[in-house]
Amino acid sequence: MCLSKVKTMEELFCLSENLKGLLDIKKGKANIAGTMEISVCGGTGCHASQSAKLKDELVRFAKQYGVEEKVKISITGCFGFCEKGPIVKISPDHTFYTKVHPEDAERIIKEHIVEGKIVEDLLYVNPLNHERILSQDQIPFYKKQHRVALRNCGLINPENIQEYIANRGFLALAKVLKDYRPDQVIDEVKKSGLRGRGGGGFNTGLKWEFASKYQSEKKYVICNADEGDPGAFMDRSILEGDPFSVIEAMIIAGYAIGADEGNVYIRAEYPLAIERLTIAIKQARQMGFLGENILGTNFCFDIFIKYGAGAFVCGEETALISSIEGNRGEPVVKPPFPAEAGLYQKPTIVNNVETLANIPVIILDGAEEFAKIGTEKSKGTKVFALAGKINNVGLVEVPMGITLREIIYDIGGGIKDDHEFKAAQTGGPSGGCITKDHLDIPIDFDNLSSIGSMMGSGGLIIMDDRNCMVDIAKFYLEFTVEESCGKCTPCRIGNKRLLEILTKITEGKATMDDLNRLEELSNIIKDTSLCGLGQSAPNPVLSTLHYFYDEYLAHIQKKYCPAHVCKALAKYQIDEKICIGCGKCAKNCPVNVIEKTDKPAKNPKLFVYKIQQENCIKCGTCAKNCPMKAIVLL
Repeated sequence: MCLSKVKTMEELFCLSENLKGLLDIKKGKANIAGTMEISVCGGTGCHASQSAKLKDELVRFAKQYGVEEKVKISITGCFGFCEKGPIVKISPDHTFYTKVHPEDAERIIKEHIVEGKIVEDLLYVNPLNHERILSQDQIPFYKKQHRVALRNCGLINPENIQEYIANRGFLALAKVLKDYRPDQVIDEVKKSGLRGRGGGGFNTGLKWEFASKYQSEKKYVICNADEGDPGAFMDRSILEGDPFSVIEAMIIAGYAIGADEGNVYIRAEYPLAIERLTIAIKQARQMGFLGENILGTNFCFDIFIKYGAGAFVCGEETALISSIEGNRGEPVVKPPFPAEAGLYQKPTIVNNVETLANIPVIILDGAEEFAKIGTEKSKGTKVFALAGKINNVGLVEVPMGITLREIIYDIGGGIKDDHEFKAAQTGGPSGGCITKDHLDIPIDFDNLSSIGSMMGSGGLIIMDDRNCMVDIAKFYLEFTVEESCGKCTPCRIGNKRLLEILTKITEGKATMDDLNRLEELSNIIKDTSLCGLGQSAPNPVLSTLHYFYDEYLAHIQKKYCPAHVCKALAKYQIDEKICIGCGKCAKNCPVNVIEKTDKPAKNPKLFVYKIQQENCIKCGTCAKNCPMKAIVLL
């Protein structure tokens, strides 16, 4: 791909017009002389399931069947429907194939491209009526979504800047440089109501305004791509599928606050995102969107990649800045805020990937159009990583104000194995639980805060009646204890004490005094920790205590785990009325704690067996090997 430098805005407008047709087939607007396009999902999940090899196989068979001139085959970003990946989409008819493997490549080329027949068994099957669905927009998973931040994911090739330009890429930058003063850009972002998508939901335009007012010979824009919440992959997917939108937004932010340098702080564990971001920055430089005198103006801006080592605390902006400077990733007391004294003590703004991905749309379509989406105080859309006990695991982008019920049942396809919904954890380790009583509350920043949860970065973990909420709180505390930087005592020591109490509860060794200390200590840590990590670490404990107090009581008073998750409280028992005396449980027990009794079994020539509870390790091997299902977990 030969890339020429775009020297003026007029050249960009002409190039944009000339490239418009580049995506017409993918958008279903044209079918030029029978030409077709095959888009193969190239997100991390599909990539791990051999989508790159699948693409190579499609190319190979296209040559073998002599249709390489007729079909264009390319990798795109994440389609979002991770549960059904790898995904292949064929345009212009929008045929949507799911769970496609390299061995399916020949059939797709031979049957679909050469013979014009649909490969029926690769289509999505609606679980409600078992009908096969041909196109993406008819699949229930997509019907209630509204893609803004993810607008280009699954559409453009993330390694081809021309496809980004063909879909209005860099026109927002040109509009800003041509028609807006820096303060007008900030006003537009403020009017849009965009709030930070990385955690607390602070007004983005207001943050930019603070930084713009401080006078300095050097200012910085930082993109926070250090996505550390368990189960979260929103920012990573945007960088893998549409890195150019983040680059364009950072340039616009630089113009707005008077910065000439941007840094993308990304964890080194995201190799695919890093690779595509590196390619995108290189192409943006080649075309003159980064560097000196951008689009013929006197504005100069460049972007560099900074690697993180996967420390969760570096998602906090001051700890992130410290890490970029080469110091230990620890938060500092605020004020001063980064907008006044950030990177190298210069005015700095820090926005996460998803926040930035909205900026070009706000500039191009106008703040008023963006503000029409969502609720009064939470404008726009939110990307959620839907995971856990849900049928349709994946990445979804929905308008603010949608209910949890709609996300779980209309988009997510309901709970796995038809179990009962119990709770959803939002905001990762910093968030709290949403229970079935809150299924119909509109999801936005303020509503989630009012019920003891938070939006966070967008991880949405679904739990059912097979989950123990005490164990869930313990899991998140284990994570935050491991990830604490150790700088302040409430977080370093307090969270360890919380974890010790939770461990006692799950082992059946706790008392009611421990339960009282659990809540008291949680509130102390929340009030006295230095940064957001420590302040929010007790949230999973406090929310589960509030909504699932009875489960804590069962663990402490009855020494019983209602979900049968806590191994120390589990008890396997053989039902004497069902046992046939075959002895398979005893033969397979790894610690030999199952013995024959003198009670006759269903087969009168044999005797029932009994488990010695005091020495049982609760491995469940006996239950797995019982042919009569006579061994139950109590």
